[in-house]
Amino acid sequence: MDINKLIALLPDMAAFVAVVETGSFTKAALKLGVTPSGVSRQVSRMETALSAVLIERTTRQQAITLVGRAVYEQCRQMLDSAKEAVVASENNANEASGRLRIAAPDSLARQVLEPLLMEFMALYPAISLQVQVTDLRVDPAYQNVDLVFYVAEKPYEHLVCKTLGGVRSILCASSHYLAEYGVPNSPEDLANHRCLPLGLFDGDNVWAFTQGMRKLVVTVDGRYINNDAEMRLKGVRQGFGIAPFPDFVVRESLEKGEVVQVLADWQLNSDFQGGIHMQFPAMRFMPNKLRVFIDFMEKRWADSV
Repeated sequence: MDINKLIALLPDMAAFVAVVETGSFTKAALKLGVTPSGVSRQVSRMETALSAVLIERTTRQQAITLVGRAVYEQCRQMLDSAKEAVVASENNANEASGRLRIAAPDSLARQVLEPLLMEFMALYPAISLQVQVTDLRVDPAYQNVDLVFYVAEKPYEHLVCKTLGGVRSILCASSHYLAEYGVPNSPEDLANHRCLPLGLFDGDNVWAFTQGMRKLVVTVDGRYINNDAEMRLKGVRQGFGIAPFPDFVVRESLEKGEVVQVLADWQLNSDFQGGIHMQFPAMRFMPNKLRVFIDFMEKRWADSV
């Protein structure tokens, strides 16, 4: 293809990438600040230039074709290279500046990250933070964030990973609840207790435990079902029953004696345990703002151990 024709297609390639990554012409248009019909014309122009159908369209859905997938991968690389070119020029300045977009799960963001973010912003006044607090998985390789924190047994394999620490899931109850209803000695005893499942999906009231080679599964129930860790903790303090928490959520309450750990010799298995991972895409030229943030977080976590 003639280089001039190729250059003219660059904006259309960027629009095509947005359509693939957002899943619709409407969402891509919102992201790009244009109309859906404008995005549709850009993709159609690409298809005409390449003599290939990139996206199969119907009245109800759209699907990327095999050719479209191959073209998307190359266009994605093009955008990444363009981004790195901008970063390389920005890094000529010594000062770390600009907007840094990060994402983190709710409880971790509120109870662990928030004071560190405040400290970071005080140290680097030229950097602004845009924090997305969500328990959904956010992937910086495909979504508009620079770095993501999340808790899991295994990190994303396609991203660079800095593991900062670890999280265990533990069960807690108030001392007055245990005084009234008794202390469970085994996971099976929980079937006769009031418990506080998260209620996020069917089956999350089925709790799995391990103790060495032993494995036990028990179905629990209770009057107060809540997926917010802070609200669930208040319920436990009020004596509503036994609930699971990431250990950092209840650390202070345990120290104050507001709650008591239950079945400490058993490991409760949950999705929200494992490593605290800080991840970002691999890049040849890392923005100064991202570099100083990563260094800050690693140092502050190391100092707190």
